[in-house]
Amino acid sequence: MVSTYLAHDLLWGLTPQQLPADAPVWVADAINAGQPVVVRRSLTAPDHIAVGVRGRLREQRYATSMAVMAISRRVRPEDLCHVPSTRDLPALQALSRLRPLLDASGWAWGVSGSAGFELATGIEALHERSDLDLILRVPHFLDRLHARELLAQLDASACAVDMQLQTPCGAVALREWAGASRRVLLKDDVQARLVSDPWQPSLEQVA
Repeated sequence: MVSTYLAHDLLWGLTPQQLPADAPVWVADAINAGQPVVVRRSLTAPDHIAVGVRGRLREQRYATSMAVMAISRRVRPEDLCHVPSTRDLPALQALSRLRPLLDASGWAWGVSGSAGFELATGIEALHERSDLDLILRVPHFLDRLHARELLAQLDASACAVDMQLQTPCGAVALREWAGASRRVLLKDDVQARLVSDPWQPSLEQVA
C-alpha cells in the first residue's frame, strides 16, 4: 500500500507517551510544546509512519515513528506556498521573489525545512543565514536544460536555495540534476542510490 503521507509533510498528534523510553528529554519537550513532526523517508510497519522531531538547536534531530491513527492534523509543503509572514529575512525574501516563477511553472511546489516549519507553526525557526528549502513535484521528466535554467533563477536569490525534485521514484537535488554528472543520487524509502534517470525505476546501486 502506498502511503498518503509524503516526506516533508508536517504531522500533529504524536504524544510523549508514544515516544521510546530512551528518547532525549528535549524531544518530549518539543512534543509537549505542540510542535509537529516531519515525515521522513524510511520503511516502517504498515500502521506507522517514519517521522522526525526537531529541537531548538540545529543538531537536535530525532528519528522515530508514529501510529497513523494518532495523526490529528497534516500540513503539506504545498499548503505553505502562500502563507504570509511579517518577518523580513533573506529566506522569506527569496520565497517572495520566487513565488510567481514557481506558480507559473506548471508544477506543484512547496516549502520545507526551517521556512516551512516556521510558516506552519509560527515558531521562529529561521535566522539571517538560513537557507530556503523548497520541493518541486515532478511526476514527469524534467530535462536537464530546464533544470539548469531553474537553478539559475534560484541562485539569483537573497540566500542559498535548496530545491529537491520529487519524482515518482524518490527525491533528487535540483543542483545535482542540473549538473554535469551522468548519474545523480536518488533517495527513496529504502536507500540512496546513483541513477542516470530519476524518473525510471532502477536497480543501480551506489558505487
